[in-house]
Amino acid sequence: MKILIATAYDYPHAGGLSTHVTTLKSGLESLGHEVDVLSFSNVPSSTQNLYAKGPSFILNKLKKGKGIVWSHKARKRLLQGLIEKNKDKQYDLINAQDPFTTLAALETGIPTVSTVHGYMTFESISKGSLDENSPEASFMKEIEIKAYKGTRKIITVDTRLKDYVKEVSGAEGNAIRNFIDIHNFKPDQEYKDQFRDKHGISKEDNVLFVPRRLTKKNGVIYPALAMPKIIEKFPNTKLIYAGSGEALSEIKKIVEEHKLHDNVTLLGAIPHEEIKEFYALCDVVLVPSVHSAGVEEATSISALEAMGSGSPLVACAVGGLKEIVNNKEDGLLVEEKNVQELADAVNYLLENPEEGQRMALKARAKIEEEYSHIAAAKKYEAIYKSALAK
Repeated sequence: MKILIATAYDYPHAGGLSTHVTTLKSGLESLGHEVDVLSFSNVPSSTQNLYAKGPSFILNKLKKGKGIVWSHKARKRLLQGLIEKNKDKQYDLINAQDPFTTLAALETGIPTVSTVHGYMTFESISKGSLDENSPEASFMKEIEIKAYKGTRKIITVDTRLKDYVKEVSGAEGNAIRNFIDIHNFKPDQEYKDQFRDKHGISKEDNVLFVPRRLTKKNGVIYPALAMPKIIEKFPNTKLIYAGSGEALSEIKKIVEEHKLHDNVTLLGAIPHEEIKEFYALCDVVLVPSVHSAGVEEATSISALEAMGSGSPLVACAVGGLKEIVNNKEDGLLVEEKNVQELADAVNYLLENPEEGQRMALKARAKIEEEYSHIAAAKKYEAIYKSALAK
């Protein structure tokens, strides 16, 4: 098949959706399909600023939510234009990665399958981009429903999203949990010292790694809040964040209040290839997701990457994380927003590194068996064929 994966967001970018697209493309190509990716990044930057980003910025100054609605509408129109320009490539199918892209794809007449990665409206409310129960939030929800009802097939990245789609639109989805490239994310702990030298990290330090966008639902403030309890026992512990987002200022405030400047490093968004080096050089990976404005973690790609990379994992027991981590078998689960539990779990792994390695080995075996990008691509392929047979 000739497949176009499309999104009204940027690609590549730091985040799970971009990682998903890259990994799915790799899996489908390994099955012999031809795959292209088209995104908002393919729109010239001057056009982006003139029609989407500029007006959005101004409208948001007038009323919260007006800007994001304008931006999404503009992105849809611009992406639709790009798809129309590429029609000569004769794609068999478009796999849209968000509701606005679904609507853009449907208007081109090309058979469309939609992947649902999250709760678009609720996530915008959680980030503070929309006010709950506002006309703008209602509009975004209507877009979601229209997209779910209009597409030929729906794929959701976990069972809760499948239930959500059914509840709001009546449309039936197919749950395929997120996945990783098991050849790309593999245990590289033999290079631990080498990577620490490269990134200027002492071999004597305990390193905690948070590979998350700095957004509210990812619970990124809680590792910083737990650090005083951790360094009380292990003073030579460093906490490293790799990500950017609106929670950055809150983390900086916590660092300032608790005088953690020597213990916390904020890398910002870093290349995905570099993320792998931090999985290998760290002692514990933290995925501290929380419920936020009705949003909860799906099948976290960061958690899967950590497990695939042979890194001991501590995650919060919310959403899809409860589905992929068996507590005390292949990782540790703690109560969300519970700073003491988070600190205790980290301290336990630092005190008992052999237990962390035992769980990490089991986690890697699970990833190979259940979360391979090749196995997932075969499931996508079957749904694509089903959609084309409609």
